[in-house]
Amino acid sequence: MAAQQTILVVEDETDLAELIRYNLQREGYDVRLAADGRSALAEATTHTPGLILLDRMLPGMSGDEVISQLRHDSRTATIPIIMLTAKAEESDELVGFALGADDYITKPFSMKLLLARIQAMFRRLETVGPDKEILTAGPFKLDLTRYELTVDGQPVPLTATELKLLKALMAANGRVLSRGHLIDMVMGTDVAVTDRTIDVHVTALRKKLGAAAGWIQTVRGIGYTFRESA
Repeated sequence: MAAQQTILVVEDETDLAELIRYNLQREGYDVRLAADGRSALAEATTHTPGLILLDRMLPGMSGDEVISQLRHDSRTATIPIIMLTAKAEESDELVGFALGADDYITKPFSMKLLLARIQAMFRRLETVGPDKEILTAGPFKLDLTRYELTVDGQPVPLTATELKLLKALMAANGRVLSRGHLIDMVMGTDVAVTDRTIDVHVTALRKKLGAAAGWIQTVRGIGYTFRESA
């Protein structure tokens, strides 16, 4: 049941926004609406939602600008974001993921699909919970009870997907994880994405890790592993 979960819907098409709100409220979600980017940023920082549905094509400030600002603000950096867009090319989808989206849905979409993806996202957050509460390796300390990563004692803000990805890699204890396996572990088995999506998330994660990025190693033709570079 979705009760007590708040979703911020950022959509300038009034009829679509109201349709989404109606269907989400029927499922028990608390729904807030924003019709433009600046209103969305104000709402997200004032009343932190559990998830954001973000239209990419917004008046004034684009959805790309909105997600960029959300990801660079410590108050909103870890909020799960599902982008909604009429841009259906794979290259557009990869740009969305590179900006920090956790999922990406192209228009037109069915409400059944939207609800399924939202439920999958909340399940993903619930299953971030660990066998171990804290994972450590070298300069890394990943606190899975507080959803926090520090590297050499410095906090590194992660999106929900990046946290799930890092958790999977660290928990593998040096084993190589295929891209397909990582998709299932991080994105869920009910989300249709390409292997390239994982590559985009890894690239974004490495960028945040700075000098420690080398701990995530690419195994050509297979996937990734987490261990100190030789």
